[in-house]
Amino acid sequence: MKLQPYIEKLENAPEYKDFKQKHPDSFLVAGFFIIDFETGKNLHQIDYYVPSEKKVAAFTLDDKIMMQMLNLMDDRIPEELDIRTNIDLDALNGIIEDEMKNRGLTEEIKKMIAVIQTVEGRKVWNVNCILSGMEILKTHVADNSEIVLKMEKSSVMDYIKKMPGPTELGAGQKKDITPEDIDREIEKLDKIKEALKKEKLEMEKDKVSPPDNPQPSG
Repeated sequence: MKLQPYIEKLENAPEYKDFKQKHPDSFLVAGFFIIDFETGKNLHQIDYYVPSEKKVAAFTLDDKIMMQMLNLMDDRIPEELDIRTNIDLDALNGIIEDEMKNRGLTEEIKKMIAVIQTVEGRKVWNVNCILSGMEILKTHVADNSEIVLKMEKSSVMDYIKKMPGPTELGAGQKKDITPEDIDREIEKLDKIKEALKKEKLEMEKDKVSPPDNPQPSG
């Protein structure tokens, strides 16, 4: 499903109508999605920037609609996001898998954390995938062309080290890290989200551009 149906569902909800009445200056800035292919436990979130408060209103759409106001990580104003997107959320996994095959990567995607936002006037998907080999695949995909702009792989442990705040993993303990330890860390979706926000900022700083002579995946 594309982004627009999620927006339409939200805008018909009384929670959003009440929010919009209180914050008429707000505008759409991002869609945030967590798709767990193993458990089926997914998260769908739509973010609006509120200039009058310099905060982001994050609406989660699963089970029931809930809203929380979040502080920005810096003073930059997010770019407005057009609800008309080209890539279906359901198709994003296939686009990434095709590029993985082109690069000789054979791991299976277990969980996908995807953000759609506007960067310098272009809609870009910033996707972090947790792979079967307990690694993180970071990918940027141009929404209009479906071209993979960037793809790099790192270990889960490198990713966890970037997460803010204390973690249970190795806190005051000197022991070998087990797969169960890693699983517990991965399940902390709130911390994954915070790490992803940092990745979003890095993407903006990188000024993402297509590779030379890009070829569409698949």
